[in-house]
Amino acid sequence: MKGLVHPPAIYLYREFVDFRKSINGLAALVESETDLPLNSGALFLFTNKQRDKIKVLYWDTTGFALWYKRLEKAKFKWPVREKKQVFTLSQFELDRLLAGFTIIGHKPIKIHDYTMS
Repeated sequence: MKGLVHPPAIYLYREFVDFRKSINGLAALVESETDLPLNSGALFLFTNKQRDKIKVLYWDTTGFALWYKRLEKAKFKWPVREKKQVFTLSQFELDRLLAGFTIIGHKPIKIHDYTMS
């Protein structure tokens, strides 16, 4: 996805989704269960129950587009225990998620000062 689109926001939908849903079904899900604008160009990420597939829905100024990725021998690290329905991700977190890394619950170390010892 890198370089194909420059989304203003990236949203990860926490609940598992029936992957028989296509553009219309996923768009209806976003409209009915969130207050997020579908036509903003934002990416909406969904996964199946087995967490080996991701669908990404977005509006590209002329219509909806749907991007699909399947992992062969691994699972996406999805936030199943979090209470929020939708997460906002950065581009870096999206790249990490698509590469198989855990992104939820792990925060980078912040160093505010250093010492010369």
